[in-house]
Amino acid sequence: MPKRTDIDTILLIGSGPIVIGQACEFDYSGSQASRALMDEGYRVVLVNSNPATIMTDPMMADKVYLRELTPASIRQIALEEKPDAVLPTMGGQTGLNLAQELKEENFWDDHGIEVIGVDIDAVQRTEDRQEFRDLMEDIAIDQARSRTAKSLLEAKEITQELGGLPVVIRPSYTLGGSGGGIVWSADEFESKVTRGLEMSPVHQVLIEECLFGWKEYELELLRDPNDNVIIVCSVENVNPMGVHTGDSVTVAPQQTLTDKQFQRMRDAAIRAMNSIGNFAGGCNIQFAFEPGTGRMIVIEINPRVSRSSALASKATGYPIAKVATKLAVGYTLDELPNEITGDTSACFEPSLDYVVTKIPRWNFDKFEGVDEELTTQMKAVGEVMAIGRTFPESLQKAWQSLEIGYAGLGADREDPDRDTVRDRLKKQYWDNLLHVRHALRAGASIEEIHDVTQIDPWFLYQIQDLVAVEEEIRACVLDQIDARQMKRIKRFGFSDEQIAFLVQDDVTDDEVRTYRKGLDVTPSYQVVDTCAGEFPAETPYFYSSYETASESAVTDANKVLILGSGPNRIGQGIEFDYCCVHGVKASREMGYEALMVNCNPETVSTDFDVADKLYFEPVFWERVLDIIDLEEPEGVILQLGGQTALKLAERFVEHGVDILGTDYEMMDLAEDRGKFSDTLKKLEIPFPPYGVAHTVEEAVDTAERIGFPILVRPSYVLGGQGMRIAINQEEVAEYVENILDIFPENEILLDRFLEDAVELDVDAVCDGDEVWITGLMQHIEPAGVHSGDSTAVLPPFSLSDEVQDTIRQYVRDIAFELDVVGLLNVQLVVKDNVVYVIEANPRSSRTVPFVAKATGIPIPAIATKVMLGEKLATFRERGDLESDLEGYAIKEPVFSWDKFPEVPKELGPEMKSTGEAIAFVDALSDKHFQRPYEMKDLYLSR
Repeated sequence: MPKRTDIDTILLIGSGPIVIGQACEFDYSGSQASRALMDEGYRVVLVNSNPATIMTDPMMADKVYLRELTPASIRQIALEEKPDAVLPTMGGQTGLNLAQELKEENFWDDHGIEVIGVDIDAVQRTEDRQEFRDLMEDIAIDQARSRTAKSLLEAKEITQELGGLPVVIRPSYTLGGSGGGIVWSADEFESKVTRGLEMSPVHQVLIEECLFGWKEYELELLRDPNDNVIIVCSVENVNPMGVHTGDSVTVAPQQTLTDKQFQRMRDAAIRAMNSIGNFAGGCNIQFAFEPGTGRMIVIEINPRVSRSSALASKATGYPIAKVATKLAVGYTLDELPNEITGDTSACFEPSLDYVVTKIPRWNFDKFEGVDEELTTQMKAVGEVMAIGRTFPESLQKAWQSLEIGYAGLGADREDPDRDTVRDRLKKQYWDNLLHVRHALRAGASIEEIHDVTQIDPWFLYQIQDLVAVEEEIRACVLDQIDARQMKRIKRFGFSDEQIAFLVQDDVTDDEVRTYRKGLDVTPSYQVVDTCAGEFPAETPYFYSSYETASESAVTDANKVLILGSGPNRIGQGIEFDYCCVHGVKASREMGYEALMVNCNPETVSTDFDVADKLYFEPVFWERVLDIIDLEEPEGVILQLGGQTALKLAERFVEHGVDILGTDYEMMDLAEDRGKFSDTLKKLEIPFPPYGVAHTVEEAVDTAERIGFPILVRPSYVLGGQGMRIAINQEEVAEYVENILDIFPENEILLDRFLEDAVELDVDAVCDGDEVWITGLMQHIEPAGVHSGDSTAVLPPFSLSDEVQDTIRQYVRDIAFELDVVGLLNVQLVVKDNVVYVIEANPRSSRTVPFVAKATGIPIPAIATKVMLGEKLATFRERGDLESDLEGYAIKEPVFSWDKFPEVPKELGPEMKSTGEAIAFVDALSDKHFQRPYEMKDLYLSR
């Protein structure tokens, strides 16, 4: 049946600040949902408190409320806007919990607001562990043996009934496995159960038989109002049961089930989805198989768009959230077109002729003393996705995407010793597959590794194939590799950097590239078409491989290539995706063909209909240069992709690729402490005393000369990685040793730390002729707390007009001296009314989206047009630079401490927050200002 005409205004609830377990994949889903509803002519009212995401951009809905996500806030907005319906399924657990709470108090019914896209009672049935258990028993789907406990005593009795330890703890109504885990021994039982009971909103936990070592699978489904159900995507976890799916390496489509087993899982999924309630929309179901017996059990059902929905959408090209939204307003699957092909309908299940590998991205280095073992509670902060024709190829590309210094799955450095490998394989750690490779290189058998890791032998054999190809390369000097062998090597995903390391002669990756191109071995680009090539695709969504023919048709248009920011991590998150989406849109408005390269499946920038062409590829030197060789763009935009893009700047210059906006030399000058300090001296701008060191001894001597306390940090990092405040020689030595372990040969910067000083962030745009100061943000916390962890207030709340004028003048002077074209972020401190400049970054900053949302001005879009030649005067004459901010906007950092209970809640110069919220206040007496102001010194550590 066609869409509903009895509803006009729809309230869409977002997921709030990014935390571990609920990140920007829900902003991607929410953005898709909003666009889908607006396309259908509905009026969309959107509420979300996250300023960093494109979802809360004014262009994404008819009315956007940047408000905190509480029942009171939702009630107020609903009474103001009088929606006919509410769609809560795109807001993760946050959205569902709010919808449920308001349903229980009859708010929706009392005000004639229909909940669409989900059956709230169905959520109750799936979230309540005992109800879900009873329901699955009714439809004859097996489950793990388990019972719900509401007390420690009850938990002990149930554990005894299940045959003793180990058992799994699963708190009810929590996100990302919060409070859950495997209890292996009696001495940890009490603390883990108690924590689970405390963290569950209803104070109950499921005590479940331990299925460690079983194989785990996920299915993404859609159901329409006529009860038609399709399986959009199957996903297999490479890690065995016991590791949260958000922390597991996953592969799509599933690889190791027999056809009979897969059909059994499909049938059970459809039966389960049809049993949980009457709703049209998306659903995620997880199953486990016992390897020896083939026993299949259902683990859980999420009757909403899930974390995996974004991955499944990008893996298949099927826009799950968009289709789920249209199903929620009355359409059936057969009425909706497949947007990728244009010829088929949405009821055709996607078919994949490639393999997708997802690897999570962790930030354990940010949390001192953290337990790195992966369990049922999620710990990852982001993820990468890679597409290849085979699992080995996509696995290598995923490792290239992670941005942790690897050029693939090893084979780019010396192997670690056997003891290290043995220790890292004993438990489930993030780098398991890398150490599987090391173990195979050291002579371990598949059987031995499977016995220790419980990873399915099929995956181990695939890695063994990679090791065999490595050995072939090691036996050669470069010019012994002919075209046929080179193509075979590249089809296994080996990068030029890996080949350069492995061959017997001493060559660079550039030399391997030149030799490879001389053999006419270059990548082809295949289209993601949802139908394994059966129908032609209309959307330009590509991945690279080494096939015989390329499916990417190159046009004669003027093009720009925009580099994305790769996987989300602490210090570089969704803010840069926001900037990239605006950059793409602005480039298209300027008449350019906008090309996007990124590998993050959670983001809007990797949606297939955002850019003119999307290359879902690692933001890795070789992969990016391959795209440039093919497309020959006018230039590349680096300023929007954070440190990820900037790291490649020098190599672009070496290869004659134009960087649009600020020159690389000036970006480098800003990063080079010595050169930048000389610039500040020339401009007569004060800065704290500093020094540079390359060894521990040099650092200690420099610190003595400068004086304590002193800020110690590596150069060229984002999010304050490795940054510490030292108060004596011993601490300087310790911190520098730690930095050199993580960043060998990195330059160490040492700055005198100004105590009890006020810190500021300033964002600006420069076109070469004038500087537009977009916002001055004063931090509530003292200098020493990283800007990303600080509560920031726009405009400043306690600085004199004279000090603010000085700050603006310094920023203008720096912008002109660095010949900035585009964005600039400057960090300053004020002590005793003297303004000191700490650093300047001629690129997009973490705060750009916050300032854009606070002022109502699309800053990255304007900056992109400036990079492409537009002048600020044009925007000023149109009134585009006028802020509509009244009162104050406050940026509130959000932390995920609950995932790391063993880590002290200390703040310092290294960033630890995972997300942020925005609050608009009229006066500084508001709780959003008063609460952090009262506690501003509490957590400052080193």
